[in-house]
Amino acid sequence: MSTPTPTRHSWPDHLAAGAVRFARPTARFDAVRAFYVDDLGLPVLAEWRDHSGYDGLVLGLPGTPVHMELTQHGAPPRIPEPHPENQLVLYLEDRAAHDRAAAHLASRGHRPVTATNPYWPTHGATVFADPDGWQLVLAPWVFGRDPVPDARR
Repeated sequence: MSTPTPTRHSWPDHLAAGAVRFARPTARFDAVRAFYVDDLGLPVLAEWRDHSGYDGLVLGLPGTPVHMELTQHGAPPRIPEPHPENQLVLYLEDRAAHDRAAAHLASRGHRPVTATNPYWPTHGATVFADPDGWQLVLAPWVFGRDPVPDARR
């Protein structure tokens, strides 16, 4: 199977987006917050408790208009079962950045999980599961900028 070659595009004229936010629910708000903020180190852009029955957290990448929102609602909170293809993929600057991030998570007590999709280990990425069971992929290249590495060599 060949690796797709990314192309550069601009936003269509009718879709003048200034930022992108991906949102997902959690049933373990405090544990998930600790994983992404305390253990991984993502910065908190906004946070609220019991706003119309919702607890929420917006995380971002410094200097980018890309955000992830996590919300918890209900008693007890109900979320869909995690699926191995529902992932947060962080494309890190290089192998050294990948190794530092993976070692940091390991030092906080997290262990890699087996990737369901062989694409990730084939290309040197490491997969962790957050407290809800959703996957975090640490990739050792920047998609669209760097060639995709082949870890089999």
